[in-house]
Amino acid sequence: MAPVIEALLPRDLYDIYEKVQAGERLSGADGVRILTHPNLAAIGMLADLARHVRVGDHVYYNNAGYINYSNVCVLHNVCKFCAFGKTRDDPDAYTFQIEEMVTKARAWASAGITEIHMVGGLHPDLPFEYYTGFLSAIKRALPHVHLKAFTAVEIDFFARKFKLSLDEVLDRLQAAGHGSITGGGAEQMHPEVHDVICKGKMSAERYLEVHRLAHRRGIRSNATMLYGTVEEPRHVVYHLERLRELQDETGGFQCFVPLAFHPTNTELAHLPGPTGWYDLRIMATSRLLLDNFRYIKAYWVMMSPRMAQVSLRWGANDVDGTIREERIYHLAGSTSPLEQSERELVDLIRGAGLIPAERDPYYRILKIPA
Repeated sequence: MAPVIEALLPRDLYDIYEKVQAGERLSGADGVRILTHPNLAAIGMLADLARHVRVGDHVYYNNAGYINYSNVCVLHNVCKFCAFGKTRDDPDAYTFQIEEMVTKARAWASAGITEIHMVGGLHPDLPFEYYTGFLSAIKRALPHVHLKAFTAVEIDFFARKFKLSLDEVLDRLQAAGHGSITGGGAEQMHPEVHDVICKGKMSAERYLEVHRLAHRRGIRSNATMLYGTVEEPRHVVYHLERLRELQDETGGFQCFVPLAFHPTNTELAHLPGPTGWYDLRIMATSRLLLDNFRYIKAYWVMMSPRMAQVSLRWGANDVDGTIREERIYHLAGSTSPLEQSERELVDLIRGAGLIPAERDPYYRILKIPA
């Protein structure tokens, strides 16, 4: 690979190539250069090299189900990028009963799921026992299934609403069967963007503090970044550097997930959303700057399966999983399928010339499909 890159790479990116080859950390200024460089193919080559050097050629997927337990949210008029949150009186508002969630989970069991991903709105009325109740009920029904539940925003909300410390919240969730934290809620950490798209929502500092505390307790988590609203390259780099700093400190992040903004049915519907070109720039920059994250996800629900496949050669090495039922991004205009079969994911990965690997919730390989 290296001789080909050396022959094709523009001279003004050669210093970044040498850093990647040597395992040296890229600077924020390097990140801005990558995001703004006109040669998309060149930055793809660099990101693909970084993926190959750092983590090899396996691309991971899992057998998972998604439950968005309620769309009632006290931040429904705060997050301008969101089409999911509703008031409790909205005709489209819903909240699943615990029995409904257990029924969903049992229906997926025969398909061999290993993980259920659960997030929802910040409901003003539900008791804390609702959340611990559905965790424990699903865990009793499917004790072998990992429960990845709640964003840092939800955990912070529980602490404030129920007058508990973050430690107490995590204690009770873990006792009920909670396994790990999802990455959502980071949005864009730079205040210049945060105050435009979600002023009044949890700060970057609080988001990082929730994850820091979870990592200290041995709870793993993912990290995310929303892109395609009003951010500039320097804002993207700021966000990635904040995550990189915390990962240096704790090592508790498993995966980074760039989240493409979908404008339909949001207060930012006048914005066009990201192009495929920008999707690939974000993916490549994430891989190149986040040298301490082994796994970078091409989330097919938001990008489309084909765009996720292309992203595998721009630095990504995870395509998420079968999913089955996702509501948040489809309400905002995602036209991706509601689920992908294992065969479709395997073919997608192989079509990019890489090695598919089914993983467990901790990225241990369960099988290499035949």
